[in-house]
Amino acid sequence: MVSQTAVKEKKARAVKKTTTKTKTRAKSKAKVKKNLVIVESPSKAKTIEKYLGKSYKVVASIGHIRDLPKSTMGVDIENDYQPKYINIRGKGDVIKSLKKDAKASKHVYLASDPDREGEAIAWHLAHILDLNLEDSDNRVVFNEITKDAVKDAFKHPRQIDMDLVDAQQARRILDRLVGYSLSPILWKKVKKGLSAGRVQSIALGLVIKREQEIQSFEPDEYWSLDTMFKKGRTKFKSTFYGLDNKKMTLPDNDAVQDVLKKIDKTKPFDVVNLVTKERKRNPQPPFTTSTMQQTANTQLNFKTRKTMMAAQQLYEGINLGGKNGTVGLITYMRTDSTRLSETAKSEATTFINDEYGEKFVAAKPVQGKKQEGSQDAHEAIRPTSVFRTPASVKDKLTNDQFKLYQLIWSRFVASQMTPEVLETMAVTIEQNGVTFKANGSQTKFAGFTKAYPAAKSKDNKLPALEIGDVLDMVTMSPEQHFTQPPARYTEATLVRALEENGVGRPSTYAATIETIQRRAYVRLDTKKFVPTELGELVQNTVQEFFPDVTNIKFTAQVETDLDNVESGKKDWVKVVDDFFTPFSKELEVAEKEMEKVVLKDELAGYDCEICGAPMLTKLGRYGKFHACSRFPDCRNTQTIVEEIGLLCPKCKTGQIVERKTKRGRTFYGCSRYPECDFVSWDKPNEKTLPDGTTPKEDNAEQTNKEDQVNTVESSD
Repeated sequence: MVSQTAVKEKKARAVKKTTTKTKTRAKSKAKVKKNLVIVESPSKAKTIEKYLGKSYKVVASIGHIRDLPKSTMGVDIENDYQPKYINIRGKGDVIKSLKKDAKASKHVYLASDPDREGEAIAWHLAHILDLNLEDSDNRVVFNEITKDAVKDAFKHPRQIDMDLVDAQQARRILDRLVGYSLSPILWKKVKKGLSAGRVQSIALGLVIKREQEIQSFEPDEYWSLDTMFKKGRTKFKSTFYGLDNKKMTLPDNDAVQDVLKKIDKTKPFDVVNLVTKERKRNPQPPFTTSTMQQTANTQLNFKTRKTMMAAQQLYEGINLGGKNGTVGLITYMRTDSTRLSETAKSEATTFINDEYGEKFVAAKPVQGKKQEGSQDAHEAIRPTSVFRTPASVKDKLTNDQFKLYQLIWSRFVASQMTPEVLETMAVTIEQNGVTFKANGSQTKFAGFTKAYPAAKSKDNKLPALEIGDVLDMVTMSPEQHFTQPPARYTEATLVRALEENGVGRPSTYAATIETIQRRAYVRLDTKKFVPTELGELVQNTVQEFFPDVTNIKFTAQVETDLDNVESGKKDWVKVVDDFFTPFSKELEVAEKEMEKVVLKDELAGYDCEICGAPMLTKLGRYGKFHACSRFPDCRNTQTIVEEIGLLCPKCKTGQIVERKTKRGRTFYGCSRYPECDFVSWDKPNEKTLPDGTTPKEDNAEQTNKEDQVNTVESSD
């Protein structure tokens, strides 16, 4: 028999052997280095790490880590405009952590966003981490944050694209040269705290020019003559066309009276012509950044920055729970392309066929028109999976995220569908040579509007009519009108104007619009931009001495030059030099010849309630305000309130006055505040309710009209 001692020794040897193996495995495992992936945002990092698995560690740089210094120009003008980058203050711990992770990693991948700015961030990271730029394929890009897209991207890493980096550097340096050269002059010659910039000056100039057009506009009188006819029990509206079927305008009341004299109200009218046909309305292409910003503003009432924030969240990933976990819901949201991948088109075809039927699938989907100067680097903005319907993810999204996702999803699906088919009827009605016309339409086939109801045409059905029918006139309504001046810019129309003029890029529009508002160069009045006195003063000063900075064509050409840098056709130093050489001469002239602008204070017309000294009207950073003339001994200031000629809808006693927040934003309140706390961000009118809201009965119809303006129409 085996002794007890021998058994114990055998067990001890077995335990020792197992322990040794475990330690060896642990030691071996500890030596295996992971691949390090660096992205910009922590939420994006979590999503990507889940897709890549245990052999990857994904961390975030939290945006840029290097930039030009804030305190100085940071550009060596004498040495080919070389930038003097510094580590951004407050990023020390992040940089330290990134260096530690990079040192302990097997390979470093830079997966910042797939655009110029993302490429520049990757380049800065490479410098900070001492990565080999010439030999290392460490740049990874993907247009959507989905498992397949991310894994495929890591199969095809590349080197950092220096053309993209140079294009971004050139833009950054140009903006720094303009901003840091102009601002000191404005501070010295006009007022402290002012600024001017390359794209912001164009945006401000557009707003000011539109206001000048409005102020100089001279309205022309014209009249309309609408008539209500009846066939059987059905009434319908028609409009005066002319005499003897020849088109004629009604410039004044005398012309209207001449027409009325020809009409015999005791006699019926005859249907003399009738044309019925089918008309097709094609869907719009999927969204670019600009069209998404515009449509979200008109349909969802989203500000440009709000749209981009919600889009960023949808792109980086939403936790859907269950097996899905966190997933990016839309493709990259900074794009000027309407192009779609073949996979996206194929999935859309399958979905439309299953959900709506084969007759809704477009044989040749609408192709978006490529904008001149567009980079076309990415796909259009679309859902990463068309099968992930808005309804299926609604409970996982915030209200803003859901609204924007539904808009993007609907627009994409609609773009791959057949046209809406309308049955139209054009009727010509006459009596004694006086011609009226009526147009009716109704949807015969919904087409793409099945998925995109906001774009559906409004039915205007006429009764069944035939040539020779006799109609009774019910009412006739002559009405005087005056031509209207061009409308002020909204956020949507200002974005459209910047894009059409080739100024800036869609990704910069939100910051540009926010800047001119923050500087109080413009203010919002009923969601429309109005230039302030300060804005006009700054623009006039810049325009006089720096005409190129405010010249739309010149600025658009700079954008083209930057695109050429990106494509490798131009050297970035030459692009900057071509701009700065004449600009520097203008700087010298301005320093010598620009006279100091004296902002004269005016008497406000009342005395200070604290010390009794006269109050003055001053021009500050956020517009005009009242201040005591004994400043700084007395620091009493008062906001200037302006009545808009409307009684407060809440107390029915006070007047509605226009006020401003400390940040310069306009709002409306009651002159009896604090006794009456009525307040509204929008300019009230006669229909405004006591809670500050105004019923918008025509909002849906107006949205539909604006949506149809951009719709491509074709007819059989």
